[in-house]
Amino acid sequence: MLVARPARPPASPAGTVPRVLITVEGIDGAGKTTLVAGLAAALPDAEVLREPGGVELSERLRALVKDPSLSVSPRAEALIYAAARAQLVEERLRPLLAGGRRVLLDRFVDSSLAYQGAGRGLGVDAIRELNAFATGGLTPDRTLLLRIDPSLALERMSGEDRIEQEQRSFWEACARAYDELAAADPGRWVVLDATRPPGALLQEAVAALP
Repeated sequence: MLVARPARPPASPAGTVPRVLITVEGIDGAGKTTLVAGLAAALPDAEVLREPGGVELSERLRALVKDPSLSVSPRAEALIYAAARAQLVEERLRPLLAGGRRVLLDRFVDSSLAYQGAGRGLGVDAIRELNAFATGGLTPDRTLLLRIDPSLALERMSGEDRIEQEQRSFWEACARAYDELAAADPGRWVVLDATRPPGALLQEAVAALP
């Protein structure tokens, strides 16, 4: 079920190149990978990137932060994600958007607000400030949130990476944070029921895009 459908973003001012940044968010196990793959097929003109990752430095940082053999403090984790994000923005996102490309991004700043800000207890405002610096204030035009009950999400997780090994309380905090972020900015967020059949979910997601 499509819970919310905001208005399309305003047209670009005369003389500027239109750009569209679409992000997909949700806790692990929500089905983001499946939805992003479907959107990529439905939007052949879109450049598809993921976080953390998308460029060489960010991919290396991704391997570190997800390694279950490593002990990573919450603050270090937040900084690693911000560093990976800063490199992706500088190396790929800004050039693509400046060229008028539509970009589909699997996770962005909102993931850190939910995971490190709420899940790790570092504070959403503190993580927002950190990532505003990392991204130069870049924000999405549309964000799709796959909403799912943390209990069901846990059943879908493989537990192979470090973060997927977290307890239910962590995922509940992340899910609440996502709901609060979406409620605070309904003009950007579209909330989707992640338990819907993949085909129906994809149709709803495509219909909600600018």
